[in-house]
Amino acid sequence: MACHLSALAGFVVPFGNVLGPLLVWQIKKNEIPAVDPHGKASLNFQLTVLIITLIAGVLAFALSFVCIGLLLIPVVGLLPLAGMIFAVIAGIKANNGEEYRYPYLWELVKE
Repeated sequence: MACHLSALAGFVVPFGNVLGPLLVWQIKKNEIPAVDPHGKASLNFQLTVLIITLIAGVLAFALSFVCIGLLLIPVVGLLPLAGMIFAVIAGIKANNGEEYRYPYLWELVKE
């Protein structure tokens, strides 16, 4: 549960949504075996959200000169918010002992 909810550090610390799950996963994966799959899932999802947000931000900036990019600006703002909402849902599911599968997940960390 701590891996998923540590992504909320992104509201306080820049890139905290990635650093929080990474730190919790690296510190606790050997002590508590159940943390390993949750930590990988949380880290992969937060990395996915970060990459998609950066790509959408660059596209919004590049296309803003043609006025199409102005439509992407709200999307750039809502992507991190959606990432935090999914992290809270995953934290609640992990607290109940259930496995949560994030939507649109790129498996960047497989270890």
